[in-house]
Amino acid sequence: MNGSPVLSVRDLAVTLPGRNGPVHAVRGLSFDVGPGEALAVVGESGAGKSVTARTVLGMAPFGARISGSATVGGQEVVGASAAGLRALRGRRATLIPQDALAVLSPVHTVGAQIAAALRSVRRTGRAQARREAVAALGRVGIPDPERAARRYPHEFSGGMRQRAVIAMATAGEPDLVFADEPTTALDPVTREHVLDLLQEMRERTGAALVLITHDPAGAGARTDRMLVMYAGRHVESGPSAEVLGAPRAPYTAGLLASLPERAPSATGPLPVIPGAPPVPGRPPAGCAFEPRCPLASDPCRSDPPDPAPVPGARDRLVSCHRRADVPEPPSALFADAAPGREPAGA
Repeated sequence: MNGSPVLSVRDLAVTLPGRNGPVHAVRGLSFDVGPGEALAVVGESGAGKSVTARTVLGMAPFGARISGSATVGGQEVVGASAAGLRALRGRRATLIPQDALAVLSPVHTVGAQIAAALRSVRRTGRAQARREAVAALGRVGIPDPERAARRYPHEFSGGMRQRAVIAMATAGEPDLVFADEPTTALDPVTREHVLDLLQEMRERTGAALVLITHDPAGAGARTDRMLVMYAGRHVESGPSAEVLGAPRAPYTAGLLASLPERAPSATGPLPVIPGAPPVPGRPPAGCAFEPRCPLASDPCRSDPPDPAPVPGARDRLVSCHRRADVPEPPSALFADAAPGREPAGA
């Protein structure tokens, strides 16, 4: 990592109120993001990816109990005042959400909304803000941006709305951008265009990018490093190409083996990770993945694993007691797992 981290998270824990008791959404998470770096955060739904991003931005759900540390450009977020968080959002860090319609107002033009976002992060006149809003729409590839700025969100296609949200979130050129499942519900071609757009934005502005996604393979080609999460905890992290090419945690191996593009057979059923993630609020006493893991042993059932370096690998961390026992190829752990079948040796 070159220079001080733009984002530094240390032992972050987020507990949410739940109907049946507290939900430990994030548990002891630590990671850094350097200037201009792109980090993919992957894992199943409920892994704590989005809660982490919103906590860093001071947007954790109401009633959340937060401990640990999260700094953006050296500014502590945990425990910061409302005024301090407002000053941070948009200027230093921003969020691109997955649902553009939930962000865009249906009663204001797209250009007016981008201009308002610009004026909220820096002092500029209305006319100048409007010109910059049009330019921002042009940078994200929207045809005829002058005309598009006068249109309303319902007049945009899904892909155009997502581009408009990217333009709005990045118009102030923040140092850190969280993109939370920015390609949800988009067709494959539009999805690739949006991911390319995020890459272009990062190269143009020098912003660091945290890409939250269910698609590790798609994110791996466009990010420098990858963080795998499960049940609110770190599972594995390191350079994206190395994590994808040689996963050292059973959960990562199962996640990758279940991708269609990595299927061992074009006609047979996809391997699956048997079972389901733990019930929110009731994680296992040991490793959260233990009930689903074909390598689980006694230490896994009682002792949550901490991140440990991978021997011979630089900047690789794995949270697994059985990391030395993962076979080659790692996907062999789940080669016999398909719907209706248990993995061999389970």
